[in-house]
Amino acid sequence: MSYSLYDLMPGQSGVVTALETTGSMRRRLMDIGLVKGTFVTCVGVSPFGDPSAYLIRGAVIALRKQDSQTVLIH
Repeated sequence: MSYSLYDLMPGQSGVVTALETTGSMRRRLMDIGLVKGTFVTCVGVSPFGDPSAYLIRGAVIALRKQDSQTVLIH
């Protein structure tokens, strides 16, 4: 069963299985390393839940809810 990156709680990890977005946002996500097979860990969530911070290939990246929901993981 696949979940979105947004479903991860701080300290949880997953592996990217697909991106469900197109255009420039898809390119941006791929440029920061979110490609199939990438290991991602949620390192924090802002007080109001948006954005969340993720450890991706050694860098901490903050993503908005609408963008992190398009990244499928398992």
